[in-house]
Amino acid sequence: MTAPAVSQARRAVASANRIVVKVGSSSLTTAEGGLDPARLDALVDALAARCAAGSQVVLVSSGAIAAGLAPLKLSRRPRDLATQQAAASVGQLTLAHAYANSFGRYSLTVGQVLLTADDVVRRAHYRNAQRTFSRLLALGAVPVVNENDTVATDEIRFGDNDRLAALVAHLVGADALFLLSDVDALYSGDPRKPGAVRISEVAGASDVDGVQAGTAGASGLGTGGMASKLAAARLASSAGIPVLLAGSSDASRALSAADVGTAFAATGSRLTARRFWLGYATDANGRLHLDDGAVAAVVGRRRSLLAAGITGVDGDFEAGDVVELVSHAGETVARGVVGYDSAELPSLIGRKTHDLPEEQRREVVHADDLVPLQR
Repeated sequence: MTAPAVSQARRAVASANRIVVKVGSSSLTTAEGGLDPARLDALVDALAARCAAGSQVVLVSSGAIAAGLAPLKLSRRPRDLATQQAAASVGQLTLAHAYANSFGRYSLTVGQVLLTADDVVRRAHYRNAQRTFSRLLALGAVPVVNENDTVATDEIRFGDNDRLAALVAHLVGADALFLLSDVDALYSGDPRKPGAVRISEVAGASDVDGVQAGTAGASGLGTGGMASKLAAARLASSAGIPVLLAGSSDASRALSAADVGTAFAATGSRLTARRFWLGYATDANGRLHLDDGAVAAVVGRRRSLLAAGITGVDGDFEAGDVVELVSHAGETVARGVVGYDSAELPSLIGRKTHDLPEEQRREVVHADDLVPLQR
């Protein structure tokens, strides 16, 4: 890791024109009093200053469920889905109203964008969300994004809002992603315990090898934790988006000089929206197991996957679905759109193209529909 690469990461986030900022529930609320107006206003002060400096800002804000606790006289975050949805229904109005008033102090208009997993998993929804964000930003509004917790049926969260923020960062073509939380940086372990080392710069995946990241905050209000933030930072940086992970109490410095927290350098190249969607946003419906030669062709030479390189098939899928491509060691090395139904493939496994019937002499996954993943 060299100093120029590190300083470039911080310069990149400090000078980014279009940014996505994610803030967690514990940075905005308390179990006793719902939303904390002072904390929310302090965050908006920093965001408004960034807007005044010429940046376009998209805010991904947790806090709807937590904001609904006090009005519903709930003493803690509920565990059952129905009560979570009820709290989100009440809290989302409270949260949106608070943001509208706070940004209004700077004559900035906010637009609420509530997303579900379908909005990034389904291709048509993904493109529609892109158009909505583009128009809001063109009109000078600040989009405030949250998972649509009120209608979530499988889980109350997208996975977590950290991952959602990374997906939104690519969806809107952001130049940088800021992850703000109640922890001031990434540490090698629990920062409350002796021996944890603060990590200021991450230039590549090896810099976070051995990091033991926790899962949930002490407040009980959030659902993420440092593990989800680290995963989101790695997802974004591997897709060409630099990331700054910092404490929400340092929001002003994070969004100006960017001299706080942990900076993640962009390690990968920008993907087209479609290729990012294939690689990271949509769900995979099955797995194809590859031999070493096929892995080298798909990942190293960016070739199409042929039947001869497949050693096994998992899952129930149809032609046109997204599947994972897995190495002999069990590592997912790529994702792509499969050209066959799962029922068709067993009879093709390991066979050379010229040995197949003429109607089946085509790629299993075409190179144009395939995205190698960071290894």
